[in-house]
Amino acid sequence: MKVLLLGAYGFIGRDVARTLTRAGFEVKGLGRSARTAGRLVPGIAWASADIATLRQPRDWFPFLSGIDAVVNASGVLQDGARDRVDATQADAIQALISACENLGVPRFVQISAPDARMDATSAFLRSKAIADAALRSSALTWVILRPGLVIGANAQGGSAFLRALAAFPAVQPMVLAGQKVFTVALQEVADAVRDVLLDHVPVKRTYDLVEPMGGTLADVVLSLRGFMGFPAPRALIHLPGVSGTVIAKLGDLAGWLGWRPPLRTTALRVLAEGVVGDPTAWRDAGGRPPAPLAETLNTLSATAQDRLFARAMLIFPLLVVMLAGFWVASGVIGFWRWPEAAAVVKAVMPPLLARISVWAGASIDIAIGLGVLWRPTTRRAAWGSIVVALGYLGLGSILTPLLWADPLGPFVKVIPAIGLALAVLASAEDR
Repeated sequence: MKVLLLGAYGFIGRDVARTLTRAGFEVKGLGRSARTAGRLVPGIAWASADIATLRQPRDWFPFLSGIDAVVNASGVLQDGARDRVDATQADAIQALISACENLGVPRFVQISAPDARMDATSAFLRSKAIADAALRSSALTWVILRPGLVIGANAQGGSAFLRALAAFPAVQPMVLAGQKVFTVALQEVADAVRDVLLDHVPVKRTYDLVEPMGGTLADVVLSLRGFMGFPAPRALIHLPGVSGTVIAKLGDLAGWLGWRPPLRTTALRVLAEGVVGDPTAWRDAGGRPPAPLAETLNTLSATAQDRLFARAMLIFPLLVVMLAGFWVASGVIGFWRWPEAAAVVKAVMPPLLARISVWAGASIDIAIGLGVLWRPTTRRAAWGSIVVALGYLGLGSILTPLLWADPLGPFVKVIPAIGLALAVLASAEDR
């Protein structure tokens, strides 16, 4: 059986691809970048497309040739500079369902979300519900799987955010600590997709993939903290809801700058409503019941790299803001105090050239800072900051070598900024 897998190099999609391949399926992945996809998940065929642009049935025809089943493991949390929720999760999937009907592709597995419904408070859940409804009314042989909070050896999105939160030193700050959260192991989701395609469970059903009882959000965070080997917190600090709202709004802003932070307004709303489900239908259908969180974590192993990842996730936004702020502030001060800056170099160049050099340098500094904040150019801007900083040090050492002995250390302070840029370069990964 040949399977078209949407989102095949995403958090869930990667394990689904590997599980289906091991079970003997021929998997064709669909992702935004075939080059990135082939690097992250080698060994399967790849096609490249932005799903949000495939909003007519005919747009899907080239990807469905020879396909026997479709698995949709794609999804976006919230609208942003790089994402459109309704287009990706509702419009495109409705078009794909119609295309499957037109071309005779009979089987469709939709990975949805618990509590996806038309009157949900977030576009994420509403758009999932729209796609689910279109699938239920179709002529296809379908199954809708609705996993809870997915826990795997790796982390992305919500699970990555919770790992970062669990890395908080000494104390454990929490918002919505008492909200109910049901989890499921990533491998159990992948196994469920395989079992559906192997006809091990009844079709034309909707199944919640969640552990039997669940726990609170605080339970999950503390469990992850212990799993990764961090010391137990000295205190659990319950923060007011407004603090979570402020952080989520900052996350929304970052989304419009091209980032995909896990904590945004949508994530906060979903957590506020609880991530819950009922595993009864899946169990009664013969599916293997998902394990409790403690059992899931016992099947995984955490090492120093997991702790390093969690700490890096916790401080990475601060690193980006600090690097961008350093360069923007440097440029603003350069424009503001340009006479003093020009006076430093006027002894070695004409006054007009000194003035132009200060203004040009200030403009470059601000451009680098803004480039760091804009996700598509972050890495290039970080490299640019290193090159420019080294250029400043080299040129300054030639023109004004005495600044190395300045009590305020204007040259010395540039060196930590280079280290900060290297830290951003090392951490700026989407997947």
